[in-house]
Amino acid sequence: MRRTHMELGMIGLGRMGGNMAERLRQAGHTIVGYDRDPKVSDVGSLQELTDRLSAPRAVWVMVPAGEATRATVESLADVLEPGDVVIDGGNSHYIDDQEHAKLLDKKGIGFVDAGVSGGVWGLENGYALMVGGTDANVKRLMPIFEALKPEGDFGFVHAGEVGAGHFAKMVHNGIEYGMMQAYAEGWELLEASDLIKNVPETFRSWREGTVIRSWLLDLADRALDDDPDLHKLKGYAQDSGEGRWTVQAAVDNAVPLPVITAALFARFASRQDESPAMKMVAALRNQFGGHAVESAKGADSPGADVTPPA
Repeated sequence: MRRTHMELGMIGLGRMGGNMAERLRQAGHTIVGYDRDPKVSDVGSLQELTDRLSAPRAVWVMVPAGEATRATVESLADVLEPGDVVIDGGNSHYIDDQEHAKLLDKKGIGFVDAGVSGGVWGLENGYALMVGGTDANVKRLMPIFEALKPEGDFGFVHAGEVGAGHFAKMVHNGIEYGMMQAYAEGWELLEASDLIKNVPETFRSWREGTVIRSWLLDLADRALDDDPDLHKLKGYAQDSGEGRWTVQAAVDNAVPLPVITAALFARFASRQDESPAMKMVAALRNQFGGHAVESAKGADSPGADVTPPA
């Protein structure tokens, strides 16, 4: 019989990890958190975190992708025991997942990769989860996944074997690039037209009854409500890596991705010249994920202090 209560170690208590830990606690799970910041950490080391959890243990890694995740997984391989399982919930490359799974498997430790979407709204609204791993490991962790996901039938998928979760999240983020770029370009064209006298109200009117309504459109409206001309922002948008990986995977699989590829290249272009469309992309990234933005010279730095949609 599947347990309804679980213990979980959470490594990384930043913007996402901290909120995820809180949502799990609210659902009745026992969370032991570790962070480099002692002010938010429950324990002082990974060894102490391991000692605080009952075997078989489950430890969720929520740190930046790349070297930070790699170092954390290697450290966990030294302190965890056979039968334990590690979940990587960051934005790791799916190829890295496969390497980490092999490393842990040598010690008898399981591995699950979890693509997580939800940004700063996940604590209240839930997180969309795309996971990869064996049926046994995913089934064991379902009480955690069920507590994190939104209520209802959607927001969770066991996408396949190890690597499938982050591959799915990579494609998800590639689609996000394309959608954001389309909204941004539409906004720029409205701004450039002498016919349109109220661009923010035009965007707002699309939130109901149209085929392009979405949460991203809601967030665009909220951003324009705070800053109608987006004059507080610099037209500069970072890319977090998944867009590049999506385009590379498209090349590897001979799948044409003209929209997503163009959206990625538009972000590169934003670093060369001031771009009105990139102001909208920057505003959207700040709204849904609390991502840092670059303020225009002389403008106050905007935040993500907005309420989620009803």
